[in-house]
Amino acid sequence: MKQAERDIRRKLAVLAHAEGSGNVSRTCRYFGISRETFYVWRRQYAEGGRGALINRKPGIKGRRPNQLPVEVERHILELRKGLALGPLRISWYLSRYHGIRASPGGIYRCLKRNGMNRLDPALRTRQVRSWKRYEQTVPGHQVQIDVKFVDLARPNGRKSRRYQYTAIDDATRVRALKIYARHTQANAIDFLDHVIDRFPFRIRQVRTDNGSEFRARFHWHVEDQGIEHRYIKPRTPRLNGKVERSHRTDKTEFYQLLEYRDDVDLEKKLEEWERFYNLQRPNGAHKGKTPYEVLRDRLR
Repeated sequence: MKQAERDIRRKLAVLAHAEGSGNVSRTCRYFGISRETFYVWRRQYAEGGRGALINRKPGIKGRRPNQLPVEVERHILELRKGLALGPLRISWYLSRYHGIRASPGGIYRCLKRNGMNRLDPALRTRQVRSWKRYEQTVPGHQVQIDVKFVDLARPNGRKSRRYQYTAIDDATRVRALKIYARHTQANAIDFLDHVIDRFPFRIRQVRTDNGSEFRARFHWHVEDQGIEHRYIKPRTPRLNGKVERSHRTDKTEFYQLLEYRDDVDLEKKLEEWERFYNLQRPNGAHKGKTPYEVLRDRLR
């Protein structure tokens, strides 16, 4: 504000000097400005008074020619608010489902203009050390299995804990999900049978942590199916990093939008989410392809 006031005073002094001397050229030489600049200031003052003399950054007035259309911005803000997606994934969604081409940079600028360039603190995750990732190339060569603890709020306000058993193929990111009311070896065995029926390829190896649900009974059931069972090292969840990362996706893109009614409704919605994840959702690990598109490519 101090700088703006100084600019106004200087311009008023120039205008006053020209009016007093009656000679615009002499005034311009005295203050070191061009005649064009003088006449611009005089016109601005005549049309808008003191406020019009404040220096403004040069630029195009109104909407910028390369700014995204209003309808596209609406889609961007809906995806950000509803699914907490980043600019790159929003770009993939717009291209795949709306036929709209928008660069991640343009999407970021849209989010920033609307105050949505930073995620809600409840959805942010702590940044951890980046580890070198490995990836199998053959579907079914390695499948990671883990359990996500889910606390759900009932309509009456009471909370219920459920257990989401998750299996993800290392090569394609194809997943199988199932919800259980208890956290037991019997349910882990039931889930393994469900995964074998669900996946459209032979499973060669299963990796789990050392949780109680994956102990002896589960281990020998896996081996009886002709599948190798390997435990990861204790306190190293990064060795099952793909299933752990998929649980974070479940939290931000499924459970935060879920209205829990009962277990039957939950199972139905989880099945829909599994289909969407496998068949329609652009996957960042595969540069926007879905897991089943990658599976199709690998099987070729």
